[in-house]
Amino acid sequence: MSTWKLCVAALGLTVLLQGNADAAAPVEITELRVMPEQIRLQGARDEKRFVVQARLSDGSTRDVTSAAKFSVKNTSIATLVGTVVTPAADGTTELAVTHEGRTVRATIDVEAASDVTPLSFRNDILPILTKTGCNAGRCHGAGSGKDGFRLSLYGFDPQGDHYRLTREFSGRRIDLASPENCLLVAKATGAVDHTGGQCIVEGSFEHEQLLAWLKNGAPNDNRETPVPTGITVFPRQAVFAKAGEKQGLVVIAMYSDGTQRDVTDLAVFLSNNDAAATVSEQGIATSTGPGNAFILARFDQFTEGAALTTRPGTEYPGFDLKPQNEIDRHVFARWNDMHIVPSDLCSDEVFLRRATLDLTGLLPTPEKWATFLADTSSDKRSHLVDELIETRDFQDMWIMRWAELLQIRTSNGISRKGLHLYDQWLRERVHAGETIDKIVAEALSATGGTFENPASSYFQTETTPQLLAENAAQAFLGTRIQCAQCHNHPFDRWTMDDYYGFAEFFAQVGYKQAQDPREITVFNAGMGSLKHPVDGRDVVLRHLGGEPPAVKPGEDYRKVLAEWLASPENPSFSRNVANVVWAHFLGVGVVEPVDDFRVSNPPSNPALLDHIGRKLAGDRFNIRPLVREICNSRTYQLASTRNASNAWDMRNFSHARIRRLRAEVLLDCLNQVTATTERLPGLPAGGRAIEVADGQVPNYFLTTFGRSDRATACTCEVQKTSPTLSQALHLINGEATSGKIAQGKVIERLITTNPDSVAIVTALYERCLGRAPRPEEQSAIQAKLASSEDAITALTDLFWALLNSNEFVFNH
Repeated sequence: MSTWKLCVAALGLTVLLQGNADAAAPVEITELRVMPEQIRLQGARDEKRFVVQARLSDGSTRDVTSAAKFSVKNTSIATLVGTVVTPAADGTTELAVTHEGRTVRATIDVEAASDVTPLSFRNDILPILTKTGCNAGRCHGAGSGKDGFRLSLYGFDPQGDHYRLTREFSGRRIDLASPENCLLVAKATGAVDHTGGQCIVEGSFEHEQLLAWLKNGAPNDNRETPVPTGITVFPRQAVFAKAGEKQGLVVIAMYSDGTQRDVTDLAVFLSNNDAAATVSEQGIATSTGPGNAFILARFDQFTEGAALTTRPGTEYPGFDLKPQNEIDRHVFARWNDMHIVPSDLCSDEVFLRRATLDLTGLLPTPEKWATFLADTSSDKRSHLVDELIETRDFQDMWIMRWAELLQIRTSNGISRKGLHLYDQWLRERVHAGETIDKIVAEALSATGGTFENPASSYFQTETTPQLLAENAAQAFLGTRIQCAQCHNHPFDRWTMDDYYGFAEFFAQVGYKQAQDPREITVFNAGMGSLKHPVDGRDVVLRHLGGEPPAVKPGEDYRKVLAEWLASPENPSFSRNVANVVWAHFLGVGVVEPVDDFRVSNPPSNPALLDHIGRKLAGDRFNIRPLVREICNSRTYQLASTRNASNAWDMRNFSHARIRRLRAEVLLDCLNQVTATTERLPGLPAGGRAIEVADGQVPNYFLTTFGRSDRATACTCEVQKTSPTLSQALHLINGEATSGKIAQGKVIERLITTNPDSVAIVTALYERCLGRAPRPEEQSAIQAKLASSEDAITALTDLFWALLNSNEFVFNH
C-alpha cells in the first residue's frame, strides 16, 4: 500500500468560527427565594431546614443561605437553630430572610407541638439502613444477601425486613435486654468484625435512633402508621456561573396522613454527571465543570431531584444566529442559559450530504450536487428537505427503524415465511401512509394466525407477560422497567406494583398451533392473571404512570392498552417517538439513551422535548412535519467544527455531531459510489441493505459494522456505531472497497468519458465526499498522478483512499 493513499485517507474537515465579544454587564440580584415557602412542623420531634437562593441578572443562581440573616417573628411558636426550625407551641408565625437589602418570608405552621410520635420501622429505621448502604445491592440487599443476612433492596419490603431483623434468628441479631451490645448495633458501629466496615458512628443521630427503637421493643408498624406518598427537593434548579460553587438541597417527604417531614439527613444523593456537578452525602452539590447534571435524591420508594447547570465560567459574547422555527427557540434559550456560543452554519455542500444521508440513507449524486450548489435561491435547503421526505427511500429508512422497534427477526419459532409476511405487513402499512401509532396499536392487539394476520407475529418475539411488558415499555414508552420485576426501581418511580400491573395486560395472551406447522395462532384466552411475587395477591391491571383502566368483562386487555398508548392521557408515547426521530437526525436524543426515560435521566432540554412530542401528536403521528421542522432548523444545520465555547458540549446541540454511518447505510453508500450491488438474502438483485427483512440474516459486512440483530428492544442494538479494528481491517483489506472498486469499474468509465485528470479527481471527490477537492488537495494529487506510471492504478488508489477516509464513513 502506498503512503500517499494513507495521506489522502486522513484528509479531514476544517471550518472556522469567528465570534464577537461584548463587555460583560455587572451582575446583581434580581430575585431572592426561601424554600420551602411554607414550613409545616407537626410533632415535638419534627424539624425543618430551609435554603435561600438568589437569582442574578445574568440568569445564574447562588446559594446565599450562609450569608443571609434570619429571624422568627414569634419565637414562642417556633425557634431557629442555624437554618433549622423547630416547634415550640401550636400556632402560625413567619420566618424572615434578609440578604443585600432584599427580604423574603416563609410561613411557619406548628401543630401538635407537644406530641411525641413513636419511632416507625419503615419511616425511621429502614431509611437509616438505606442511607448507610446496608440494603444496597453490594451488601445485604443482594439477591442472596451477604454473610447469611438478607434485606430487601433499598427497603422495598418493610414487612419482610422487620421479620428478618427481629425474628429470623431469634436473639441473634437484636437483643432487647441489651440493645447497645446486640449484633445489629455492634456490627454497624464496628464494635465487632463486619465485612461492610463501620456504617454508623457511635453517638450519632443514626446510632441514637437505632437504640431508641430497640429500647422501645423493636416494634413493627401497624396499619395506622402513615407511609410516604412522595418527596420534594428544594431547589428544583440551580445555574452555577462557574466551577467550584455550591448549592445546598433540602428534601421534604409527604405522608399518607397529610404530614410532612424533613428527610434530608435520611435521603440518598447521587449525581448523574460528576463532570458537571457532584453531591455530598449531606446533599451539598458542587459544580465541577461545564455541563448539565441531575442530582438524584432517593427516599423510601421515591426518587426526585434537582437539575443543575454549570456554565463554562468564561466571558459570554452571545451569538447572532436567528431562530428559524420553534425548535430553534427552545434550543437557543438553552444555549443562552448555558452561555454557549454555537458553531457556524454548515456549508451547502455539507448540508446536502448530511440531509441526503439522514433522509434517504444514500449520498447525493454528482448531478444533484451540481444543481444544488448552482441554485441561488434562499429557500433551496427547505426545498431539498421537501423533495427527500417524499421519496421511497425515506419510507424505507423508517420501515427499518420501526422494524427494529417491533424486533422483526427469525426467533422463538417465527418461520421464514412468517417473518417475510410480518415485514411485508409493515411495509404495506408505511407505504400506504399509516402512522406509527396505528401500526403499534395494530401489533399490540393482533389476533389470529401469523400467516393470516402477520401483525400477530409480534407476540412471537417474546411469549411471557413479563418480557412482553418489558419490551413494550422500552420500545413504545422509552421506559426500562426491568429492575422493578424483583424490587422497586432504585432510580425511577416504578414499583413492583407498576411492573406487574403493566405485565397483566399480556397475561391473557393465548397461543395454539395452526394447521400449517410453521404458523402459530395468537388469541385472547380471556382468563389468567399474574400474582404478586412478594405476597401472592392478585395483580391490579394498570397503565404505566396512569390509573387502573376500566375493563369490561371478557374485553381483551391488549386492546385497552393499545387505545391508551397514543391517547392524550399518555404523552409518553409521543415524547418517546419524537425523541427517536430527533436522535436519528441529531445523533443524540433529548433524552439519552433514547429508551431510558426516568426521573434520574431527565431531558437535556425539557421544553424542547415537550414541543416535539406535542407536535408529533398534533400531526396525528405523521413524522414528516416533525422531520421537516428538524431539518429546517438552524440547530440541525450547524457545522460540526466546535469552538472554544462549545468544545465540551455533547448534549445541547450547539454543533453537529459527527456520526459514523450505521451498517446498512454504509453498505448502501459503498454500493452506490462503486456502482455495484450486493446479494442480500430475501431481496432481488439491486436491493438495499436497509430493506433486509430479518435482523438475524447472516452478512459479514453488516455484522462487522454493528447492524442491529433486533434481539432486544434496547437502542444499544441500533447504536452500535463505535469503530473497531475489525471494521478498519475490513475496509482496508476486504472486498468492501478494493473488490467493489474493481467490480464497478467507475475509474475506467470516468477515463473514457473525460480523460482529464483534474476532472476525474473532482468527480471522485463529488461522488464519495459530496464536495470538490480543495486546491491543496487537488495540487498534491495531481503531482502524484504526474509521477505515476499507471494512471488507472493511481486513481484506483485515490478512490480506495477516499472510501477509507473518515469523511466518507462519517456523517458530519
